[in-house]
Amino acid sequence: MHSVIRALLSDILCGNPVTLQQLLPLPELLPRCLPELFVAAGAMASACAGPMFCCGIINAKSGNCLEDCRFCAQSRHYGGNAPVYPLLPRETLLRQAEIFAAAGLRFMGIVTSGACPSPKDFEQICEAGHYIRARVDIRLCASLGLLRPQQANALRQAGFSGYHHNLETAQSYYPSVCTTHSYKRRVQTVKHAKMAGLRVCSGGIFGLGESWTQRFELASLLQELDVDSIPVNFLISIPGSPFAKHPPMPAWEALAVIALLRLMHPGRDIVCCGGRTQILQQCEALLFSAGANGLMTGNYLTTEGSPFQRDKALLEAIGIQGLIQ
Repeated sequence: MHSVIRALLSDILCGNPVTLQQLLPLPELLPRCLPELFVAAGAMASACAGPMFCCGIINAKSGNCLEDCRFCAQSRHYGGNAPVYPLLPRETLLRQAEIFAAAGLRFMGIVTSGACPSPKDFEQICEAGHYIRARVDIRLCASLGLLRPQQANALRQAGFSGYHHNLETAQSYYPSVCTTHSYKRRVQTVKHAKMAGLRVCSGGIFGLGESWTQRFELASLLQELDVDSIPVNFLISIPGSPFAKHPPMPAWEALAVIALLRLMHPGRDIVCCGGRTQILQQCEALLFSAGANGLMTGNYLTTEGSPFQRDKALLEAIGIQGLIQ
C-alpha cells in the first residue's frame, strides 16, 4: 500500500478526521492506487455513512430554459431536443409519488426547468406538496432553481423536507459552465434552504473539463456549507450543447471522484445520479466500494436512467435487499 494511503487509512481507523492536505496528493497516484483508495473510502463509509437508500425524481416542468448552462438539454440557447411542457398537474405528481413509494424509494424530487418558478407555479408546487404528503408516505424534495428565504420557508410548511440545488462545479470553473446567473446566487440558495430547516442536497457534475484541484475546491465548499447529501453526476454529452464533444470520463476516474468525496464528507450521503450507467458500465457495482450509499433510480430529467428492476438486481447482486420492492 502506498505510504500516502497507508497514513490516511491509519488516521481513519483511529477516528481522526481526514484533512484536505492529506487528499491533495491522491490524484497523482491514480489509477494505479485505486483499489487502495477504495479500502480507505470503504473504511470511512463503514464507520460514518448512513444506510443505503434510493430516490427518484420527476421532471415536473421541462425545457425552454433561458439559462445557458452548457451541459443542459433544456437550455433553449442550444436547440436541444428536450421535451417542452408546463408544470404538471398535482394528480400526475401524486401518481409518480405512489409509484416511487410502491418501489420502496425514500425520496421523491420534484424538479422544474428555469432559473426559478413563477409565483403561480410556486404556489401550485406548494399545494401539490400538501396534497401528496397527505396521501403518500414519501419524503418530498424540491429542485426549483434559485430560491429566496421566504420561498424556502414556504416549501418547508408545504411538507417538503429537502431541497436540491447543485453548485455544478467549482467557483473558479463556473464561468466556463454558465454565465446567465452567478455562482453567488447558487450558494445563497443553498444557505437559504439550510436556514429554513430543509435537508439540503447539493453536489455537481463531473467531467465538464474541470481539474482535480477544482473538484477539491467544490468539495471543500460543500463542507463549508454543511450540506446533507451530495449528488454525484457524470457528464452525458448532449448533442448541440457546447460540451457535446467532451470525452466521457473513464470509469476509474468516476469511481475515484466518489471515493474522494466520501473521504471529505464522511457522514454525509453520497448519491450516484446522472451518468452512472453510461460512465461506470461494467464497473457500476463498485460505486458502493468507492463509498456511495445512495442511488437515484428511474429516469432522470431528459435522459433515461436506470429502471427500478435493474437497480434492484444490482443491489441484490451485492447482498443489499429490500431497498427497491
